[in-house]
Amino acid sequence: MRISSRIVAETFEYVGSLIRPGISTGFLDERIEAFITEKGARPAFKGLYGFPASACISIDEEVVHGIPSRKRILEEGMIVGIDIGVEYRGFFGDAAYTFAVGQVSTEKKRLLQVTWEALYRGIEKAVAGNRLQDISAAIQQHAESNGYSVVRELVGHGIGRQLHEDPQVPNYGTPGKGPKLRERMTLAIEPMVNMGSAEVETLPDGWTVVTRDRKPSAHYEHTVVVWNGEPEILTKHSLRP
Repeated sequence: MRISSRIVAETFEYVGSLIRPGISTGFLDERIEAFITEKGARPAFKGLYGFPASACISIDEEVVHGIPSRKRILEEGMIVGIDIGVEYRGFFGDAAYTFAVGQVSTEKKRLLQVTWEALYRGIEKAVAGNRLQDISAAIQQHAESNGYSVVRELVGHGIGRQLHEDPQVPNYGTPGKGPKLRERMTLAIEPMVNMGSAEVETLPDGWTVVTRDRKPSAHYEHTVVVWNGEPEILTKHSLRP
């Protein structure tokens, strides 16, 4: 898992060098697949539940599961959420990052910053002896105290020999509730935070989840190991919103 997660992190570093106005989400997907394959690993999303691409690439009001296309062009001022999974020798790593395309509005910058902070508030609670919803509640409190809403229909998850494992990790909850966290548990923690209402819907393509009010949404994710002390972020990279 350390290796698969490191490849995820390296892929994000690479993608960060590509993001700019004028390129297509399809181009990004092709480069992501090539980069992962060159590392001797496999893009975990391709074919998963029938998904047609190697990465989920979601723009502005698209929350998650956007399908990359050569026809979808990045423009100045957009935010683009990219979700990448990697399988290496039977173990998985998973992360997401929302990039600013060129110069974005102050409102979008703040959404990205608060969502990133919410991710780390959740990670801080991923300590042996805590309860699962300690993570969830920390994310919810930070997002909502800053005037945003958290998506409730979509959750983080356990990860290991499968990309999606139990337990589910909601981005809302009550401190002290849920299963007790144990050392060596590996979790994909991933707040999805909306600028407006928490309500979402799925587009006719059957994949792309968008905010119902069509206001922007941000998404960040790390694969994390629970220890009896400071959690370990396996997908750690140098990118910052």
